[in-house]
Amino acid sequence: MAGPDSDLTAQLQPDVPHAARIWNYWMGGTDNFPSDRAAGDGVAEVYPEIVVMAQQSRRFLVRAVRYLAAEAGIRQFLDIGTGLPTMQNTHAVAQQVAPESRIVYVDNDPMVLVHARALLANTTSEGVTTYVPADYHDPGRILAAAADTLDFDQPVAVMYMGVMGYEPDLAVVRSIVQRTMDATASGSHLVLWDGTDTSPAVVSGAARLAESGGVPYILRSPQDLASCFDGLTMVAPGLVPIPLWRPDEPDAQGIDAYGAVARKP
Repeated sequence: MAGPDSDLTAQLQPDVPHAARIWNYWMGGTDNFPSDRAAGDGVAEVYPEIVVMAQQSRRFLVRAVRYLAAEAGIRQFLDIGTGLPTMQNTHAVAQQVAPESRIVYVDNDPMVLVHARALLANTTSEGVTTYVPADYHDPGRILAAAADTLDFDQPVAVMYMGVMGYEPDLAVVRSIVQRTMDATASGSHLVLWDGTDTSPAVVSGAARLAESGGVPYILRSPQDLASCFDGLTMVAPGLVPIPLWRPDEPDAQGIDAYGAVARKP
């Protein structure tokens, strides 16, 4: 009798480039197919900095989660659109600081969900790590399922890490973020970053990705991204290129991706 992993594996489309697998390739992972590598190489040919962006996105996640757990006292994390597991995932960082942390991962990619069972295992006996198979366009379903693990009467960190570029309508993006944050308690935080249209090279790279058959990625202005934080209080230094958000390196340089952490009053 086929198990749940067999059902998910049957949904994989190896010949169609997929965002999570392309990103995995750029980060040096092995969970990708030739179609993903070809699409990733096509983008990198036009915009070589995409590999740096992939690496810097993970470093931003690590710094943001560490801040939330160590300084903001957050013990609950809702990571929506998590992508393929790699090193230093949200639960590993949070539970290293606070072993009792509870993390819910959300993704709709079959490969992500297959790997989640194996790689997103809890790192401490005190904490909880689980995942929800859902699309970020359905906040109601996500929140209902996450409520089995998270207490929404207590602060939660909601994370959208480089995923909102796959939704072409900014109004839809803002609605998704607002609906999710409306369900959280005072003291909750939003962490969000996305690619920005801040150089001609990155715009060309996004066009090459679409031409290769990959899912089109919408680059937005920093002002557009800032609007997703309406009603929230930005944590210093605010919305900045992700390498410049509380950098560990003194010589950090900006890239075409902006992100921020903000607190719900």
